[in-house]
Amino acid sequence: MPGEGEQRSGARRLVLITGASGGIGEAFAHRVAEDNCDLVLVARKEDELNRVRGLISARSAKQLISVIGLDLSRQDAVAKLSEELAQRNLSPDVLINNAGYGAYGPTAELPLDEQLGIIDVNVRALTELLLRLLPAMVARKSGGIINVASTAAFMPGPYMSLYYASKAFVLSLSESLAAELAGTGVTVTVLCPGPVPTGFQERAQMRSMRFMRYLSSLSAHDVALAGWEGFKQHRRIVVPGALNKATVYAGRYVPHWLMLPTLRYLQTPPNSRRS
Repeated sequence: MPGEGEQRSGARRLVLITGASGGIGEAFAHRVAEDNCDLVLVARKEDELNRVRGLISARSAKQLISVIGLDLSRQDAVAKLSEELAQRNLSPDVLINNAGYGAYGPTAELPLDEQLGIIDVNVRALTELLLRLLPAMVARKSGGIINVASTAAFMPGPYMSLYYASKAFVLSLSESLAAELAGTGVTVTVLCPGPVPTGFQERAQMRSMRFMRYLSSLSAHDVALAGWEGFKQHRRIVVPGALNKATVYAGRYVPHWLMLPTLRYLQTPPNSRRS
């Protein structure tokens, strides 16, 4: 199995993926590996990262796959990650900012630390990581960034206010950077999937939402495939699936006086619903 100390081949791109221990992040790791890229996999659960590395290495033993166990909600996490990359002489060509989470319930009742953690991971860590890695990409005139947002980025989200707002930030930042970096050789793509059956829903305690019965049929693999292919095609926004595209259209063009009561109805927690 490739280890941390092995030398990289200059012919292979190095792709760093956050939140790579499961779900869309793991699916990205498998898909990117198929393109003969070296990998740096980052997540809180190092044992799960090693599992992912083992599965990929079982198919191809020639790639370097580094794992870094790190909780990106910590204020010093990205600085520590940068130090670790420098110590291992690793300079990613592509960054896939996938790590993120949400919380479901009345905003006034959800734990403060949990809600601030959404900002720490979805906004601060994502932004700091791309700011640290982007200058080298621009200097090389190649590579790029995939930021994983959501269809939630296109609309407000009662009872998941912080999550929806964080993804709106990711969408806006990504589009701005894509325009700013046009012609530099650096690509910025924002991937906006709808709900995907992963551990995200359990962590956010979303299973009781009315709209969950309309979950997208797209798998994490489908979403990662769409995101990676869209990135290679230099697309600015990738929205996988017809239903999700319709959701984005509604988010852009349906007036909020109509949308907000609908979303509030669909997302009201059971214990907050009036009989």
